[in-house]
Amino acid sequence: MRGHAGRWAVPVRRAAILVLALFFGLLLGAAIPLAFSAPLAPAADASPKVSIPASSYLYRWKLEREVSSRFDDLTPVARIAAQVHAESRWRADARSAYAQGMAQFTPATAAWLHNVCPQLGAADPWDPNWSVRAVVCYDAWLHAQVDGGSACDRWAFTLSAYNGGLGWVARDRRLAQAQGADPLRWFGHVDAHSARARWAIDENRTYVSSILRVYEPAYIAAGWPGEVVCA
Repeated sequence: MRGHAGRWAVPVRRAAILVLALFFGLLLGAAIPLAFSAPLAPAADASPKVSIPASSYLYRWKLEREVSSRFDDLTPVARIAAQVHAESRWRADARSAYAQGMAQFTPATAAWLHNVCPQLGAADPWDPNWSVRAVVCYDAWLHAQVDGGSACDRWAFTLSAYNGGLGWVARDRRLAQAQGADPLRWFGHVDAHSARARWAIDENRTYVSSILRVYEPAYIAAGWPGEVVCA
């Protein structure tokens, strides 16, 4: 009998411990939904962590020089750095379905760009130095084509046009106005109205929002020149 009892003593103790663990687990399980019944919202000052690629610093001086020449000050430096971050994470060899290089120009746009930026010379989206000059020049041109209710709105329209085309920005603004929204405001107005394909809307709106509300503040925090335009 001793041998028989000894053989089962350990399993019985383990079973008892398991029952107790399950009992307390049920108690905790009942309590946890009460404490966390509502989804946890991020803190008001929380922001996703952005890792600034080391390669970006290779082109920072060039970006500052180009921005200074096109915009007369360095305010947009962090903003355009954030844009390049969104486009390629500063990878000169970045390739997507339709675009190439660090600034992700389509071949058609790269070839057309000399019409508004003739000093860029022959288009070469695979050349990171050309790409830095081109993205600044194209942004400056687009920025001059649009207006907005605020500096934030104007830059939102500029970036939307860079991503999806100036024609679509004009159509989205007309549609927003026809439906009672303010065509001079982006967030909550024009960004909520479009006749584009759903995937194109999502890509375009995420592009603008991530640059202005996530990446630009991160680059400024990392010491790049600029100021947050959409506070």
